[in-house]
Amino acid sequence: MSKTLPFRWLALGAASALLLGACVVQDDEDGAGSEIVVDEGMDPAAGDIAVELSVDKVSVSLAESVTVTVKLTNTTKRAIHLPAWYAPGEDLEEDLFLVTRGGQPVEFTGPHYKRAAMSDEDYVVLGPGKTVTRTATLSGFYDLTQTGTYTVQYAADMLTPVTKQAVSLDSNEVSLWIEGRANAPSPQFLNAPGPQNFGSLGFNKCSADQQTTVTQALGAASTMANGAVAYLGGSPSATPRYTTWFGAFSTNGWSTAKSHYAAIKDAVDSKSLNFDCGCKKKYYAYVYPNQPYNVYLCSVFWSAPLSGTDSKGGTIIHELSHFDVIAGTDDWVYGQSGAKSLALSDPAKALNNADNHEYFAENTPALQ
Repeated sequence: MSKTLPFRWLALGAASALLLGACVVQDDEDGAGSEIVVDEGMDPAAGDIAVELSVDKVSVSLAESVTVTVKLTNTTKRAIHLPAWYAPGEDLEEDLFLVTRGGQPVEFTGPHYKRAAMSDEDYVVLGPGKTVTRTATLSGFYDLTQTGTYTVQYAADMLTPVTKQAVSLDSNEVSLWIEGRANAPSPQFLNAPGPQNFGSLGFNKCSADQQTTVTQALGAASTMANGAVAYLGGSPSATPRYTTWFGAFSTNGWSTAKSHYAAIKDAVDSKSLNFDCGCKKKYYAYVYPNQPYNVYLCSVFWSAPLSGTDSKGGTIIHELSHFDVIAGTDDWVYGQSGAKSLALSDPAKALNNADNHEYFAENTPALQ
């Protein structure tokens, strides 16, 4: 049985694939170098992908990494595509596993990313009957601080790339004894006084120009947060802005959104925010929700506009909302189209989705 895994999909990428077709390089095991056009017929349905989990060792000492082998097999007679992060490796980018100790799930301590629209390299294509095998590292991504016997299962609910249907990917369970180890430490940041009206700012691997850009982005985020707080300070009602991003109106929902933005505003205004500029991945940014207030900025962030849709300021709003001490949001969907659909279909998830918080704050195009 799959645990509830957020549907990490980008509406813009899905729409592009549906309307235009996307050429995707197949996985090495399926004929490296060839290209395939992604279309609706390549979306997996329930049971189309068989997942097998295995381990090389059933006892893992402190000096060893905790790894599992994942095999994803296309059981059909047609090619199937899936976002590459569902075929995990050493750098686990999603909470794909149900890891338990003593019957209780342990916390996923890995990163939460804000992704850009997908391109060819973001897919894995499985040819008919083909298998892709990956070795996934769990240490550093799950709370394995306690020594004992753990069970691990690949358990993901994937939203299909084109048709956006929910498909569960489940594997067998494996058990292994793990010697407890500390969670991965956060990097060291060089702290400096922040601009007026902000708390202190810390930087790591940031050039002088990048530090200036981050300061400007923080100013834009402050304007957005202040605007959201002021807006939600008005009389609760089913306004176009609220219902577009958070769905059917309720006083409880309005109060939840109001508390989230108040916490975001407080973080921008008074907390010691740390920014790391070393990420080269094709993402906007990421954070570890249990490590406030460290924000890791990636390559797409630097080319984003200062304000407006998917902006630098909005990215900071998005990432701050992920922190457990602020709003504890997840990434159920990405993109404006996906966020609007989520608000219509599941207001509770919209209130827990980082992009919905970002787009409400960016308010582009402006809604009353």
